[in-house]
Amino acid sequence: MVEVYDFFLNSYSDYSRVDIVLEFLAFWFGIISVIFAKKQNIFVYPTGIICTIITMYLMYKVNLLGHILVNLLYTIISLFGWWNWSRRENNDLAVKVSKFSFIDLPKSFLIFFLIIAAAYIAHYYFETDFEGQIKELDIFTSGIFVTAMWLMANKKLENWILWIIGNLITIPLYFSSDKIILSIQYVIFTILAIQAYIQWKKSLSK
Repeated sequence: MVEVYDFFLNSYSDYSRVDIVLEFLAFWFGIISVIFAKKQNIFVYPTGIICTIITMYLMYKVNLLGHILVNLLYTIISLFGWWNWSRRENNDLAVKVSKFSFIDLPKSFLIFFLIIAAAYIAHYYFETDFEGQIKELDIFTSGIFVTAMWLMANKKLENWILWIIGNLITIPLYFSSDKIILSIQYVIFTILAIQAYIQWKKSLSK
């Protein structure tokens, strides 16, 4: 237990107090946002936007360019999702939980590959400390997460499957970057995403 505690402290020995506080804020706002998403609550978006803005700064500090791009697009898609989830038709919500359909496939693939291409270009043109497998995982998860965010903005059930896959990949990625707090956050994200998938599926069956 002492070794784990020492490892945790050593990982943040070079961090300023401001950065540590910001990482804790990103941690809690991120979790709160996913809880709201699980409940289909519109507050998923304002809380999520706060988390993504803080995370962009933290990812800039460790040169995870793919995740900077992801969080920037999260913010943009969150604004769309905020509007889309609040739309009403005949006093009823216009967008409700639905299953991924063949119509959604081309647009989802397009978003996925465009984001992968953009993340690759970002790594290529800007010097980073990460090469090989870590860089590839950063690029790959960028495509997964932005696609998942787009599907969530349109209340597609399968968005949670993509979140689960991306989270499981991101946990060791952040851990290797000494982002211990965010690694733990993504463990919690994975648990919440599994619960959310079950909850959304139940609401769909109703």
